[in-house]
Amino acid sequence: MVSHGERPAHPFVGSPRILGDMSSDLDAPLDVLVRAPQPGAEDLSEPLRSRWSPSVYDDAHTLTRAEIDQLLHAAQWAPSAGNSQPWVFFVCERGSANHDRLVPHLSRGNSGWVPRASVVFVTAAHVLTGNDADAPAYSDYALYDVGQAAAHLTLQARSMGLHSHQFAGFDHEALAADLGLPATHVLLTGIAVGVQGDPASVDERTAARDERPRERRGLDEIARAGTFLEPWA
Repeated sequence: MVSHGERPAHPFVGSPRILGDMSSDLDAPLDVLVRAPQPGAEDLSEPLRSRWSPSVYDDAHTLTRAEIDQLLHAAQWAPSAGNSQPWVFFVCERGSANHDRLVPHLSRGNSGWVPRASVVFVTAAHVLTGNDADAPAYSDYALYDVGQAAAHLTLQARSMGLHSHQFAGFDHEALAADLGLPATHVLLTGIAVGVQGDPASVDERTAARDERPRERRGLDEIARAGTFLEPWA
């Protein structure tokens, strides 16, 4: 593990800036040096390079209304098919009514760490033009577009010195009912946003999640040079 002195309690807090050249290790917070994707991603730009999904959040940290609005603006300006903007973000701040609606429906694996985040955004997609199951589609690409909006939000969070962790482990039907979601929409995922907390403040299983190595499939597995059977060499 690379070490450049004592690790701050919450890297980036109080410094809402986009990181610059990651080759300057002495200027980079320790969590970036450890978690930056390697090998093969050294040339990624910020905030792509230092984005990762921690599970240990500081349950005392809060976000201002302006900060939450800034995250939502990032999602708002994501591209969408025909500018259809088929997304809805339910804001679940810790201590809010929406947070109280969300927490009871979390899966066992997510119930320990998600509630500690400063805010959770629950995403929904506008998929039908009417309430009937056979109503015409609102957009053929609604799910794709909501994914883009979610990605924009997570990258904006990182540029603000925050971390995000997306998840899908919750009772979608029950939460949709509690949130009053109409039949024209479908509930998709949650995005927990906040700052890192002390691993000693959570159970060992949750703390261990943040120590898992970051790995991705090789380009030869995810890209094709021609037909499906021709991997990108």
